[in-house]
Amino acid sequence: MTERTLLLDGEALVPATEDRLPSAPTRTAATAAPAGEAPTASARRPRADPTLRRELRSPSLLAALALLVAILLAAISPGLFTSHDPYATDVLHKFGAPSAAHWFGTDGLGRDQFSRFVHGTANTLVASIVAVLIGVGVSAVLGVLAGYFRGVLDEGVSRLVDIFLAVPGMLVSLLLVTALGFGTAQIAIAVGVGSIASFTRILRSEVLEVSGRDFVTASRVNGLPWHRTLTRHVLPHSLGPILALVPLQFGESVLLISSLSFLGFGVQPPEPEWGVIVADGRTYLSTAPWLALIPGALIALVVLSANRLGVFLGRTLRP
Repeated sequence: MTERTLLLDGEALVPATEDRLPSAPTRTAATAAPAGEAPTASARRPRADPTLRRELRSPSLLAALALLVAILLAAISPGLFTSHDPYATDVLHKFGAPSAAHWFGTDGLGRDQFSRFVHGTANTLVASIVAVLIGVGVSAVLGVLAGYFRGVLDEGVSRLVDIFLAVPGMLVSLLLVTALGFGTAQIAIAVGVGSIASFTRILRSEVLEVSGRDFVTASRVNGLPWHRTLTRHVLPHSLGPILALVPLQFGESVLLISSLSFLGFGVQPPEPEWGVIVADGRTYLSTAPWLALIPGALIALVVLSANRLGVFLGRTLRP
């Protein structure tokens, strides 16, 4: 084996050999397959999570998504589902049982119950979405600042959260709506304020955990401003549990807003709303039970569907 010297600007650098030992072959998807065989599809791309694939094929999840989409469409365009006027009365057909003409029957004034439920979806749905946005928006500020800066701010926010969590959410909403007055906007604000504590506690704990990771510490050492550290590194890694909690809180908001409307704090008759429809039908439970039972069952199904979506997101977004 003969040697020669590589020169650069007249200086000897590395002795090189004319004969080199063959380097070890790099194992790739193509070389991993036996000789004469093409690489398979599984070798070319990673496999999807089998748990996620199984969840996406779950009948309960598909049914929940279908119901939630239908409710959303009913709120946007109720004419897609019914052509009846929710305010039109027909005393000749009052207390009619569910039929092909009136799917949910008719009330004491002969109004079509299905049409009233569909047209009342917008009031309940908008109020629930506003309540969730209030809870997420305020808790995003409180939870992030308390978890990131800690100290006195964290102590004050934690004590405030403990006070709110010690009182049932329904009672907090009742106190607030009594002070704010009656109406859809008032109960939406009341329910949203009542949900701030649960969002804040979860987001604060996530920010505390993420703030101690190495990449966050490195960004601080490198002099990255705190607001850029929050938006670039802390928030993107802390929002998973909050996004999973949003459908659960939406279902709870639907239940609370319907309950407050049932008690008379929401929209006033003859304006249709889910809680108002159930309240109107409770008087006739012995003679026409479908007036309260069918809308009540649908409200329960919407809440369960939102919870099912929240469970799916919780399994998908967990680290």
